[in-house]
Amino acid sequence: MKRVLVVRNDKIGDFMLAWPAFAMLKASLGCEVVALVPAYTRELAELCPSIDRVLLDPGKEGTPTAQRALLDQLKSGRFDAVICLFSNFRNARLVWQAGIPQRWAPATKLAQVLYNHRVTQRRSRSAKPEYEYNLDLVRAFLHHHGVTPVEPAPPYLRFEAAELAPFRAELAAALGIAAERPWLLVHAGSGGSANNLSAGQYAQLMQALCSQFPAAQPVLTAGPGEAALAEQVAAEAGVGAVVARDLPLPAFCRLLACGSLFVAGSTGPLHIAAALDVPTVGFFPLRRSATPRRWRPLNSEGRHLAFHPPGEAGEQVEDMSRVDVTAVAAAVTPWARTFLS
Repeated sequence: MKRVLVVRNDKIGDFMLAWPAFAMLKASLGCEVVALVPAYTRELAELCPSIDRVLLDPGKEGTPTAQRALLDQLKSGRFDAVICLFSNFRNARLVWQAGIPQRWAPATKLAQVLYNHRVTQRRSRSAKPEYEYNLDLVRAFLHHHGVTPVEPAPPYLRFEAAELAPFRAELAAALGIAAERPWLLVHAGSGGSANNLSAGQYAQLMQALCSQFPAAQPVLTAGPGEAALAEQVAAEAGVGAVVARDLPLPAFCRLLACGSLFVAGSTGPLHIAAALDVPTVGFFPLRRSATPRRWRPLNSEGRHLAFHPPGEAGEQVEDMSRVDVTAVAAAVTPWARTFLS
């Protein structure tokens, strides 16, 4: 195997949960790993140490000219195999039309007929984390070729201290905060990916944590269109929080790497922070397709806490207002002493 294409052309969080699969493939085969991604994850893909080259997918809304150009790239790419971590009919037809000899994907949906290597996974049951489903698909591919998988380990993204220190100092000066204090990062936006806590709940949690950890500097992070929400949380919390906004995606990743603790709902930034192995606190609805188990971030053991609304096993609870923030703060405080003190 000289060149393998990996398709993960959906949301940021889903893409981040593919990083262990990229790492396993690269470490086990040493081949050229090419990722097919949409424009909004391209900069993340370019940061991934296990991806050698990035192809941009114009998406189903792309012009006919852009669609033909992508197909031509795939046809001329001389790929030995493709692994579709995200499978739909468009992806299946694309790699089939490209004539890639080995086409691997989960054995789900009608699209599976266009793949010649299928792995039964039952992802809809949410029996394991998403990243484990991705790893299982790569393991099956490697076993088929008689290759022993090299198991990956976090962190999957890192920045050298020599690079991060001046970035932290410059950002601290821009935000008017102390670079030497531990930074408590809170991301209140959701990008519409899952139900989330309210602004009031995030403000209450920040108040509780800042009272327990007075040395911590609270920072609200905000993606595109989220600055107003972050400002609202900062105002309601009244703990001297600042808002970091309008950062390009690579700089946003470096900001997360500066955090001592990162708090967010089940959304892309949570999974970026976890790939850096920054300790994370995540909030998830109690729904089988969105549980803390299915969307567990990539943190190493002991560096992630998950919370969801109260409910019995098998119950579907999406009302995040039922999350008891006082109880969350009581659970987070002893665990976070290692990171925020």
